[in-house]
Amino acid sequence: MTSPHTPVDTPERVALRAAVSSFAKGHAPGGPQERDGVRQLWAEAGKLGYLGVNLPEEYGGGGGGISELSIVLEELGAAGCPLLMLVVSPAICGTVIARFGTAEQKERWLPGLADGSLTMAFGITEPDAGSNSHRITTTARREDDGGWILNGRKVFISGVDIADATLIVGRTEDARTGKLKPCLFIVPREAHGFSYHHIPMELAAAEKQFEVVLDDVRLPADALVGDEDAGLLQLFAGLNPERIMTAAFALGMGRYALDKAVDYARTRQVWKEPIGAHQAIAHPLAQSHIELELARLMMAKAAYLYDMGDDAGAGEAANMAKYAAGEATVKAVDQAVHTLGGNGLTAEYGLARLITAARVARIAPVSREMILNYVSHQSLGLPKSY
Repeated sequence: MTSPHTPVDTPERVALRAAVSSFAKGHAPGGPQERDGVRQLWAEAGKLGYLGVNLPEEYGGGGGGISELSIVLEELGAAGCPLLMLVVSPAICGTVIARFGTAEQKERWLPGLADGSLTMAFGITEPDAGSNSHRITTTARREDDGGWILNGRKVFISGVDIADATLIVGRTEDARTGKLKPCLFIVPREAHGFSYHHIPMELAAAEKQFEVVLDDVRLPADALVGDEDAGLLQLFAGLNPERIMTAAFALGMGRYALDKAVDYARTRQVWKEPIGAHQAIAHPLAQSHIELELARLMMAKAAYLYDMGDDAGAGEAANMAKYAAGEATVKAVDQAVHTLGGNGLTAEYGLARLITAARVARIAPVSREMILNYVSHQSLGLPKSY
């Protein structure tokens, strides 16, 4: 299939897409046991400047935006070697620090996030809060010396074991109202009271999932990122890129599966013609291609709006892009497996592991049902039931 482009692809983005695609095709798809291979890929991508394309040039980044970073992740995924931590480290954490961090925080973290020598995890999900950020129970208490004490639990936090720090979403008490408001803290992995435990997953991925426990974690005053009173503004500065990048992750996966199926359908011959000549095979694959392309257009719109500073518009588009990409990818993977028949379940073709992985795009970082809730009451103005 031809290399994909969108109406907002500049010549520089077209060149970036081609370069990343060429780079990624030189790496074999990574399996769950190939962590060393993923680390090598991460290091090489960092040296080439791909990991930090969205970060400011003065800190070693490419000076681009989420539009460029989503291209990197999509093309890596389309070659069968996506890097999940791209969603977290440069997209969420790097973006938040670049927008709201102090000069010292930017100098400390952004160069390493840009070249891949440092990674940062992101901790928001809690056992009893789910997608409701207003129910987060991780609390941060200010000490007399200006420092902070954090207590709480997080679950399904990716890559904590390999991250140098975790950007934790906690809640502080507003001195004026007494209400709790969200705030972001950089917690080093070696901080006393910070511990993590592996959550076994039936998911073929090099990056592992963890439960994080914060037990009287003491942090200096400068661990707080941004303005203590900014609240949701800073939080969604990271969540919108997360949704856009999840769409990119899903689209790459869907393209990879579809390419495998198309190649197979073009060459597999059981009767007179290759099986791809039969409409029962060809039409579902064509439909998947259309749905993936439509999802990419919404992702490009979301990234464009975010990079232009339209946080409200980007919020709607990012949710829609994540929804569309998740649905399209699940269908593409399922159809690819059915196209290959028994071969679709073999290790040789590498599609069976995507059956579970594709569904992550429907669930994380927010479920499709919560996106439908968002669209129904934010976009359509319908009343809320919760």
